Amino acid sequence: MDLINLDKNKLNKNFEEIIKIIENSRGNAFKAVNRELINMYWEIGKFVSDKVSKNEWGKSIVKELSEFIQHQNKGIKGFSPSNIWRMKQFYDTYCKNEKLATLSREISWSNNILIMARTKSDESREIYLNLCIKNRYSARELDRQIDSMIFERTMLSNKKNELFISKNTGLSCLRDNYVLEFLDLPGDHKEKDLRKSIVSNIKNFILEFGKDFAFVGEEYRIQVGNTDFFIDLLFYNRELACLVAVELKTEKFKPEHLGQLNFYLEALDQDIKKENENPSVGLILCTDKDDTVVKYALNRNLSPTLIADYQLCLPNKEVLENKLREITESTEIKDNNEV
Repeated sequence: MDLINLDKNKLNKNFEEIIKIIENSRGNAFKAVNRELINMYWEIGKFVSDKVSKNEWGKSIVKELSEFIQHQNKGIKGFSPSNIWRMKQFYDTYCKNEKLATLSREISWSNNILIMARTKSDESREIYLNLCIKNRYSARELDRQIDSMIFERTMLSNKKNELFISKNTGLSCLRDNYVLEFLDLPGDHKEKDLRKSIVSNIKNFILEFGKDFAFVGEEYRIQVGNTDFFIDLLFYNRELACLVAVELKTEKFKPEHLGQLNFYLEALDQDIKKENENPSVGLILCTDKDDTVVKYALNRNLSPTLIADYQLCLPNKEVLENKLREITESTEIKDNNEV
């Protein structure tokens, strides 16, 4: 009987391999079809752009073109006048940037439309194009990421923490700020409420955290000596091949929070981490932080750790853009003085 079960388990694993082959082939087929669709839109956009730039075509002719295409191909969709104008916009947006033009072929048309409509610079477009490719965002997920201003938050985080990130590339998977509006928590929530709500909304949390993260567990138990300790949240990052410990604090960051997390990271590396995995990474997620205190606390910290704050509502766009501008300008002034 055991032999039969063993053979059955082996057979199931073989079947799962076949499923993977099917899914990979389907994914590749979809990518190929999507790439051809985007290429077609690009060529149409190029043609229309050329005619418009020569003052040969305007709104009325594009409307006639739309009707002609739909008359010639009964039931065909995607060639409304507004979508043809989007094709022109698509070509005009990327025709002078080969890198972005290539990236745009790897995502859906609906995501391309969102990025064109809601971004202002090639730098932000590149971030969102790469995020879509890496995380395979649906249009709804991408819309939420733009609402949460992930580009501005990522740029702010990188500028604030470039010293610590450069020392340890494992920290590149973490950011300086997280938006958790989907938790729907009151302002006076407790750490237990925060943890439970994150676990209950783990899909949305990983969308904000990053799709390379896999959830390992809450209050993850580690035993050191004869004492049990519990990590609030433990994740695994597939790209970096490392464990990521997250400690939750419903208060402003204090330097003593760092000692607790360092202890957990040491325990993970000695007792939990596998030989082929990289050193564990830590994140303290708190309601607020003083950047100067954080800098002092992390300057001599040997463990790969970042301090981030979280907010329970979508960020104010103007405030965030001003912060990014201030940091960028101060960095440029510092670089000029050093020269």
